Amino acid sequence: MTGARSPEAAPAEGRESRDQSTWPQGPVPEAERPWRVLSRREVVRNRHLNLDAEAVRTSAGDVLDPYWVMDYPDWVLVVALTPDDRLVLVRQWRQGAKTWVLEPPGGVMDAEDADPCATGARELREETGYAAARVRLVGSLWSDPAHNTNRMHVVLAEDAVPVGAHDREAGEELETLTMPVAEALAGVTRGLFVHAMHLGGLLLALQAAGRIRF
Repeated sequence: MTGARSPEAAPAEGRESRDQSTWPQGPVPEAERPWRVLSRREVVRNRHLNLDAEAVRTSAGDVLDPYWVMDYPDWVLVVALTPDDRLVLVRQWRQGAKTWVLEPPGGVMDAEDADPCATGARELREETGYAAARVRLVGSLWSDPAHNTNRMHVVLAEDAVPVGAHDREAGEELETLTMPVAEALAGVTRGLFVHAMHLGGLLLALQAAGRIRF
């Protein structure tokens, strides 16, 4: 357990990390937070995941210890549309599900990444070999607000065209394909997209692009 330490050695007030309460309204003032972190113990530290065991007191006075919190980096999801109204998708092996999954491209924001749109453009290029004339952020969603600290930033990329070979990382086993937007939407209720967060981001981006209304 890399970096493990006792709860007393890791007071919540001294932790250096992004404010996990930030949502469109801004940070919640400390005095208004119904749950208070009494202590935090680092359990796992690696490049993909930080796992903490927190002791928290609820507004009713109950102490939950341990309460598991996973500190992931933020992610980006890129909903890319071609000039002829096709979605740029990847079919990727997902080890948790033990199956191939159809999804929009995306990836993890590096520590130095400040702009989800720039990260999205990079991930689109690396995973699919496509580049878009325009990219914009259409929403940011918590990946799992109960236990995860990170958000998924949904980036809409329009007028995407192939510009060269992809540049995938080790462990990325995927293929690029395109699909008419109408066909993708028709497949939603048939289970074409099985990743819950990706489906939500896809619908959010297609609404921003004017392809659907809700």
